[in-house]
Amino acid sequence: MNDQEKDPEQAPLTFREMLQSVLAAALGVQSGKNRSRDFSRGKPGHFIMLGVLFTVLFVVILLAAVKLILHLAVG
Repeated sequence: MNDQEKDPEQAPLTFREMLQSVLAAALGVQSGKNRSRDFSRGKPGHFIMLGVLFTVLFVVILLAAVKLILHLAVG
């Protein structure tokens, strides 16, 4: 048994935990407990990749919504 299995507080963050942190940070509602957990157990590269991916998806969804609204308003 390795150290990560013995102490879940030191295990790397799961994808779900990282995704929740990125979404909470985007909305500005990240708790101090989760923020300290992210800094102690998370890898910066993972958060950067998820943040960039979230931003790109957010912009694409906004553009699609605006195009749809404009198409419906004109037509």
